Amino acid sequence: MYKQPSQGSRATSPAYVDTSGGSSYVHPASFRGPSPLPSPANLRTGCLSAAAKRYKFIRKLCHFQQMDFEYALWQMIYLFISPQKVYRNFHYRKSSKAQFARDDPAFLVLLAMWLCFSSMVLAFFLDLSIFSFFKFLTYTIFIDCLLVGAGIATAMWLVANKLLMKPNVRGEDVEWGYAFDVHLNAYFPALIILHVVQSMFYHVLISQDWYSATFVGNTLWLIAVGYYIYINFLGYSSLPILHKTRGLLYPFSVLFVIYIVSLACNWNVTHTLINFYHARVHVI
Repeated sequence: MYKQPSQGSRATSPAYVDTSGGSSYVHPASFRGPSPLPSPANLRTGCLSAAAKRYKFIRKLCHFQQMDFEYALWQMIYLFISPQKVYRNFHYRKSSKAQFARDDPAFLVLLAMWLCFSSMVLAFFLDLSIFSFFKFLTYTIFIDCLLVGAGIATAMWLVANKLLMKPNVRGEDVEWGYAFDVHLNAYFPALIILHVVQSMFYHVLISQDWYSATFVGNTLWLIAVGYYIYINFLGYSSLPILHKTRGLLYPFSVLFVIYIVSLACNWNVTHTLINFYHARVHVI
């Protein structure tokens, strides 16, 4: 006979059971079926290894038609107006692809284009020659962004896995690729503020010896570095496997002290940076 469950038991019973013919049968009409979304990462099996993820990432890097540039551009815009939404989408990737780190190099490609554009803007305001511009661009991409970024990502990766991991978490860790993605997310707004916005005010105001020039230039540095720290904090605080991430906001105190001291000493940080850029590109 076909057993019809009661109204109260229908919410808890996963299916109707047909016991006619001496066998149990799950009636298909009562089966709700799995979610159309992929199962959560902690329920999935057969996750890709780190080497396989790297191969997949590099393979996509050679096929522009497979990159989602529209989504990468959306991320860049929301890093300015609502960075929390960017990291919410990292959680969706964890649920669907069992990894927090990006598997699409479109963001990295767009960031490289912004690095080229911002370096051209800064080189124009610094009156650099073509040869000096290419040296400056090389330093900006491979030293400032990638090498220094890899160092910061490695340090944060170690801190996250050694100091911030919840004690009851088993079989989970923070991927190095995710730590590097957090650095790139935080680097992009700082790049635009320091290399584009600040350049527009350099000859008009910041290059002068006035105290107001020091105030404007150092305030832009405060905003850029503070935004880097904040987005870095959001990246790790959004991970459910980590705790005590508020400690990542402590550098704000040090940053603010340096800002106050620089204003009291009338130390124009932008002047120091520009002199460093000039010295670096003119070194043989």
